[in-house]
Amino acid sequence: MERGKILVIVAPSGTGKSTLIDKLLVDFPHIKWSVSYTTRPMREGEINGKDYFFVNEKEFLRMKENDEFVEWAEVHSNYYGTHKGFINDGLKNGDILLFDVDVQGCDSFKDIYGEEAQIIFIEPPSLEHLEQRLRKRGTESNRVIQERLNNAKREIERKDDFDYKVVNDDFEGAYLNLKAVVKEILES
Repeated sequence: MERGKILVIVAPSGTGKSTLIDKLLVDFPHIKWSVSYTTRPMREGEINGKDYFFVNEKEFLRMKENDEFVEWAEVHSNYYGTHKGFINDGLKNGDILLFDVDVQGCDSFKDIYGEEAQIIFIEPPSLEHLEQRLRKRGTESNRVIQERLNNAKREIERKDDFDYKVVNDDFEGAYLNLKAVVKEILES
């Protein structure tokens, strides 16, 4: 059996990454979306094992201590992590695995899986354009928008560290470029 593949998508907040990923999963139904572990409470309509694996903090910290996560983070007093077992089993089974992680998470994927982890950076056309998108959402305060823009600047500085780049200046064009990158990775 052919070994599986790891696709990792990283992008600053507000670049349209989630919308691109959703479309990708429709066009490539054989790609397996990664389900992370979290300690945050389950929200209405979420399904354990589909949206997240919901565990308590004690269990999560035990898993972390046992080095079971490729990457993990604490966000707003909750923990999130990507389990190595999911990845290792998927690679053995020949699965195509898709992940959405931050820049530090990408570094962990590369540290552990090297070239098996192909990282695709989704870039906004400019910081000004990104700021317009974030403000247009109308969901965050000025402080949160500024924090996201500061994070985006740091992430964009790292854009050349990744295997592929796709600029999302036009959704359809960006999606066609992303689709072409995925096809290239799958055929390699």
